[in-house]
Amino acid sequence: MQLLDDYSTKVRMNKNKIIVAGIGPGSAEDITPAVVRALMCSDVVVGYNYYFQFVRQYLKEGAECVDTGMKRERDRARQAFELAEQGKCVCVISSGDSGIYGMAPLIYEMKRERNSDVDIEVLPGISAFQKAAAKLGAPVGHDFCVISLSDLLTPWEKIEKRIRAAAVADFVTAVYNPKSEGRYWQLHRLKEIFMQERDAKTPVGYVRQAGRDEEIVKITTLADFDPEDVDMFTVILIGNSQSYEWSGRMITPRGYYQNGKQDAAGIGQEIMMNSFATISKELKNQDLPLGHKWALLHAIHTTADFEMENLLYSDENAVETLHSLIVNGKIRTIVTDVTMAASGIRKRALERLGLEVKCYLNDERVAQMASEKNITRTQAGIRLAVEEHPDALFVFGNAPTALMELCSLMRKHKAHPGGIIAAPVGFVHVCESKYMVKTFSDVPKLIVEGRKGGSNLAATLVNAIMTFDDAELLKPGRDV
Repeated sequence: MQLLDDYSTKVRMNKNKIIVAGIGPGSAEDITPAVVRALMCSDVVVGYNYYFQFVRQYLKEGAECVDTGMKRERDRARQAFELAEQGKCVCVISSGDSGIYGMAPLIYEMKRERNSDVDIEVLPGISAFQKAAAKLGAPVGHDFCVISLSDLLTPWEKIEKRIRAAAVADFVTAVYNPKSEGRYWQLHRLKEIFMQERDAKTPVGYVRQAGRDEEIVKITTLADFDPEDVDMFTVILIGNSQSYEWSGRMITPRGYYQNGKQDAAGIGQEIMMNSFATISKELKNQDLPLGHKWALLHAIHTTADFEMENLLYSDENAVETLHSLIVNGKIRTIVTDVTMAASGIRKRALERLGLEVKCYLNDERVAQMASEKNITRTQAGIRLAVEEHPDALFVFGNAPTALMELCSLMRKHKAHPGGIIAAPVGFVHVCESKYMVKTFSDVPKLIVEGRKGGSNLAATLVNAIMTFDDAELLKPGRDV
C-alpha cells in the first residue's frame, strides 16, 4: 500500500505524463506490480479494445478507456499525447512487453516529432515469447533472436535476410506475427529457409494464446512443423543445433554440463560435438535411421570423407542391436585383426562397459600355427579367437584374409560371432571379402564397401556402437 501511495504522489506531481506499460501476454498473474500501480493511478488508458479486459479490474473509479482500433498505432500515440498535454496521466498499454513490437518506440518518436514536454515512462512486461518459452520448458537458454513476419512496416526482402541470418547463425529463433488471413505464405518460406540450414529434427515449439484460457502448447520437429497449424495469436520458437526435446519439454542447454570443470576429455568432446553438428548439416540424406547415422557421423569425422555416405553399409538396426548386446552382457569381448585397430577403441568406454579387446596377432601360438598351416598370421589369429571367444564382436580394419577366414569358419558352422565390423583396406581380396561377409544375414554387421577402410575407421565404428545411447542428443565423445 505504501508503494502505491508513493507512486500516486509521484504521478500527481507530474500529471502530464505518458506511461507506456507492457501488460504481459494476457494472464493476470503475468502483469507486474509496477504496471498494476501505474494502471491504478492513471486518468486514461489508451490501447486496443481487446486488451482492456485484462486491465479493467485495476483502474481507478472514473478512469477512461480509449480504443483506437487495430492498425491505428499512430492515432493511438497522438491521442495519448493530446490527453497528456491536457494535464492527464495517460497509460498506453501494449500486450507483452511495451518495447518489443510495442508502443514504446513510437511514443518516443512522436515525442521527438512534436517536441513535446510530456514526460515518458516505460514499464516493461513479460513478453509473449518469454511466456511461451516457459510453457515449452527452457528453449531460450542460450543466444536467441526475435523476428516478426509482418511486412506491413518492414519490406519482406529485409525480413528474409534476417530469417536466413538467424538460421545460419544458429540462433534459437522466436517468431512473432507468423500468419494472418492475408499473410499466409511467409511462414512457409521461413520453414523452407530453416530446412536449408538446420537439421530436420530440430525441435520447434509453439504456443497459442499463451497464459490465457484458450492456451495450446505443442512441440514438434522442423520437418513435421505445419505452418497451417498456427495463427496471429501464436508464438513459435525454433531451437538451435543443441536444442532437444525431453519428457515433453523443449530445452536449449547453455553448456554447463560440457563446459563446467573440464579436463582435456571435456574439451575433446566439445570439439567432437561441433564437428558432428557440421557433418550432420552437410549430409545429402537427412532421413537416415538413427543407428546408421550415428555410425556414419563417426566414419566421416574420422576420415573427413563424405563418400562414406555411399560406402558405409549397416544391417537394419545393426548399431542398436550390437549396443544392446554389449550393454546386456551378451558381448564381452572385441577381437581385432591388427593391434592398430585395437588401439583406436576408446579405453574409457571399454572400462565403462566391462569389455576387453583381444588381438592375437602377436600371440606366440599364432606364429607357430601360421608357419605350420602356411597361412597368414591374421588368419591364424582369427582361428584362435573363434576357439576362445566364439561370440565376440569381430573387427577388421586391415586384413581381408582374416575376414575371409572368419567367413569360411562361419560357412562351416565353426563360428557364430556376436557381430562384425568389416573395414579392411587395400586392393587385393578387399572387395571380395566384404561381398562374402554380407551374405551372413543372421549376424549384425557394418561394412565399409569398396577398397576403402582402415584400422582407424574400424575402431571408430566400434566407438559409435559403444556410445549409441548418446546418439539421440547428438553428443559424441563421452569417453574421449
